[in-house]
Amino acid sequence: MPLTPLNEPLGNQRASHLLRRTIFGATPDLVQEFSQLTPQEAFDRLFVPDIPVPQPPIDPATGQEWMLSGTTDANSEGFELERYFLGWQLGQFLGPNVADEQKLAYVFKERVVYFLHTHFTTKRSVVGNSRALYFQNQLFRQFAFDQFLEEDLSFKDLVKKASVDNAMLQFLDGRLNVKGSPNENYARELLELYSVGRGLEGTDKGDNAVGDYGTFTEQDVQEGARILSGFNVDPTFSFIDEQTALPTGIAKGNGLTAAQHDNNSKQLSFRFNNAIITPNPELLLNGEATYESALDEIKQFIDVIFQQEETAIHICRKIYRFFVYHEITEEIQNGVIKDMASVFVEQDFSLQAVLQALFSSREFYEGADGISDDNFGSIIKSPLDLIIGHARSVELQLPDYLLNPDAFYEITNDWLGKMGDMGLNFYEPFEVAGYLAYHQFPIYHRGWITTSYLTQRYAYVQSVSSANMEGMAVQVSTPIEYVEKYVNNNTASNAKDLVIEIANQFLALTDNLGFQNPDTSPLTEERLNYFLDAFLKTFQIDENPEEAWAFRWTQGVDRETVERQLQDLFNAILQSPEYQLM
Repeated sequence: MPLTPLNEPLGNQRASHLLRRTIFGATPDLVQEFSQLTPQEAFDRLFVPDIPVPQPPIDPATGQEWMLSGTTDANSEGFELERYFLGWQLGQFLGPNVADEQKLAYVFKERVVYFLHTHFTTKRSVVGNSRALYFQNQLFRQFAFDQFLEEDLSFKDLVKKASVDNAMLQFLDGRLNVKGSPNENYARELLELYSVGRGLEGTDKGDNAVGDYGTFTEQDVQEGARILSGFNVDPTFSFIDEQTALPTGIAKGNGLTAAQHDNNSKQLSFRFNNAIITPNPELLLNGEATYESALDEIKQFIDVIFQQEETAIHICRKIYRFFVYHEITEEIQNGVIKDMASVFVEQDFSLQAVLQALFSSREFYEGADGISDDNFGSIIKSPLDLIIGHARSVELQLPDYLLNPDAFYEITNDWLGKMGDMGLNFYEPFEVAGYLAYHQFPIYHRGWITTSYLTQRYAYVQSVSSANMEGMAVQVSTPIEYVEKYVNNNTASNAKDLVIEIANQFLALTDNLGFQNPDTSPLTEERLNYFLDAFLKTFQIDENPEEAWAFRWTQGVDRETVERQLQDLFNAILQSPEYQLM
């Protein structure tokens, strides 16, 4: 079935689902607010033009930014600056220094930036330059909401820009690709990962000849390398792309010509209708290649790639897996994915248009036909989702990185370490293809859960549920403060009702929760009783634990015991397997 528009108010569960998948989660108040909106109205809250560009990170050694102005001997060491960049990017997921009316769209835009990073993967250790990482990050940020760009640019144009981006030229050896000695690394990944792909994983591709991958061939890799030849990293970051106003790579040559670009014609394989890529004579200088002519060949190449039906389908599969579910059957591919791809093509490859169609569809909220577990709570949270999602749910406010970078980085660097312990080494994926959870068939997001990683997840939850962030200079809502703010007094005084309410607010599988309706509740009575016991059974001296809880809460007595009981409840729910789902 193709995408089916949803034209009714979201309700609590759909609203919570949308906010988990787009802005890492939300407070109960925000969920309630979105529950009254239709998907289109919610979309208008998430996609907003003129979102401010974040101020660059600050180096504590100088108290100044270094991304725009460059580094001096007074700056921190290079590896420290890279770490500050990563911590800065984590902080952006919480929308620091952003007005309340823009924060939702700001955070969602950062979510899309992260998606683009998982698509055009980069390894910090290979790039080895914080400024290159930062400007690539800024490139993704420009294209995240591509329908708001002043220039008529789209995802297809982003692929062109990424091909000569300084970080990418370093990461996939584009700087080593010269005429007469082509380096095929980037050409291969451009085809296999960033554009046309190799078809739906796990399906029969037929008996293709050696070197034919069903969507492209070795000939296309070889000719693509020749098309992409002759570019180099600009270590000064002073060569600026006119359309993005961001630094980009340079041509190897004398400043007038691209001397290391292969200036001959290139012929692609039958997979691309034997298209021929030729230099534009009007862009040559006395018959020699120039930066402009070499860039135009890349444009021709990518235009041909995007003429292939499979290119839009491959990219839409990546979008679907990131925002919806990992499993894509042939039925889903021929329905939902192809419908997304149709929107993608019809809207001139606008990422924003595809996301709008997806988030406005019943399939996003209710799953696809033939699969029973691909809607609410179907994705295992990444370590990033776990940490940022919790921070958003308790409304954590980071220190201002412009005024107090040391305190800011103390927290975000701790998060980087915790994410690594849970299996996500931010900007350091194991493979060129990226983080395993987003591409590794057939495991995908289940790779986040191992015995070691799960232990680290539970340890992190326990450390933050005490609300002291392990002694760092920040305070978040304690469990008792959270309940006082987000649970009405009558519900809070009834132990079973409180368990249901907190489970509703923190777990994805929450519709029809109840102790007395085991046939319809997504959590069994046994499971709910486990939470209830964790909440009440700490203090065995209570003859009637539920009555004792009601008395303590309504009378405001023995606050220390109340705090301990609530902490036990929060620990039980947030350390549960169900909390690992989104």
